[in-house]
Amino acid sequence: MDVVVIETTPLGDRSYLVHDGSAGFVIDPQRDTDRVEAAARAAGVSITHVAETHIHNDYVTGGLLLARDHGAVYFVNADDDVAFEREPVTDGTTFTVGRLSVKALATPGHTHTHLSYLVNDDDPDAGIRQAVFSGGSLLYGSVGRTDLLGPDETEGLAREQYAAVRRLVAEAAPDAVLYPTHGFGSFCSIGPASRISISTIGEQAASNHALTDPDEDHFVRHLLANISAYPTYYAHMSPLNSAGPGPARLEVPANVDPAELKRRLDAGEWVVDLRQRVAFAANHLLGSVGFEYGSGSSFTSYLGWVLPWNQPLTLVGPLDEVEKAIRDLSRIGIDSPDAAVGEDPGTLARGTPLVQYPITDWAGLMRERGPGETVLDVRRTEEFAASHVSGAVNVPLHELLLRMDDLPNSRIWVHCTSGYRASVAASLLHRAARDVVLIDAPFREAADAGVELTRSTAE
Repeated sequence: MDVVVIETTPLGDRSYLVHDGSAGFVIDPQRDTDRVEAAARAAGVSITHVAETHIHNDYVTGGLLLARDHGAVYFVNADDDVAFEREPVTDGTTFTVGRLSVKALATPGHTHTHLSYLVNDDDPDAGIRQAVFSGGSLLYGSVGRTDLLGPDETEGLAREQYAAVRRLVAEAAPDAVLYPTHGFGSFCSIGPASRISISTIGEQAASNHALTDPDEDHFVRHLLANISAYPTYYAHMSPLNSAGPGPARLEVPANVDPAELKRRLDAGEWVVDLRQRVAFAANHLLGSVGFEYGSGSSFTSYLGWVLPWNQPLTLVGPLDEVEKAIRDLSRIGIDSPDAAVGEDPGTLARGTPLVQYPITDWAGLMRERGPGETVLDVRRTEEFAASHVSGAVNVPLHELLLRMDDLPNSRIWVHCTSGYRASVAASLLHRAARDVVLIDAPFREAADAGVELTRSTAE
């Protein structure tokens, strides 16, 4: 058995191509299926089977499209209410992929109908003899979050998750390689997820808190205490996946001309500048907002979370970043944004003023902040509770558009953990004609610069 990992870093997820050298089994493919097809061509295998571990809440699946394009069998839980034909799979369903044998295991917790897949290769010379594809069930260091179906379901799903991961340990060998879909920066994970790149069932049995905690009630309390906010676009993903999503449209559209771009800005449409945050702050189109591209998993998740859903969107930036952003956004169902390609906003202006706002570091805050001026922390509430600038105001980035009027009418110094979220917030504040300064410096450097912090006394 060979396993090819197709990583989607911007969303913190992985898809898998499992094969025996001839037949391929794809698990949890993302919507841009060309990456999976390229992996299959490179391995010299045919895609014969495709499966979902669950109806995803964090991205649009490519499973239906991939199965149709390759004439592959498409496995989706029989209990999932979907609008397309699929091969219904239930707990204990077995099938073969070439010489590989596959067993579906009910592992509810992340969702009620969640499945994992146990794959065996009886070839004594196989590099991997057994693998577990656990989706959003057992992750590296933790488990998938259990609150996606609403507060009334959260505790019950947490208890199902506790039992489900134990079932995986009972069904698989200790040396079975574990391949989760979530947990690599995804908001679908919860608790102390590890950033390791590979693990086994035995290693997780010895170290994962979901398996080492002997007290189910304690585990559930701990899990529920660590629940944090997740992107609002999640609400749209499951319905899209249940309906059967169409293909991603990845082509860059015709360039929006400067006059039309000005009209959109004047009308208050969302024009997103993809350039690096320092460049944006120094020189950008009045009315545009900055979502720096190329910052790991931040761009897709935060754009989909912060901006209103299903409104006209125009991307501004270099061609290569526009191309990549269109692909990334298609994965969460944001299709066919318009684009004004160009590295210099001055070439796109033609009547639209170019504006700027200042950037500083923590020493600059200490040196230049005036009396009554506000420090705005746009980290999530649990981050703020752990440690924050004394006297700072906390409005998480994803709440900022709705809470703009709650902020004091003073100069605002905005920060986060690394500078990324703060840069988005600064651009939103500046668009709203607020006097803003971006603190583009890691929060961990604040104390060394002499900034007074308030820290949690909780154990």
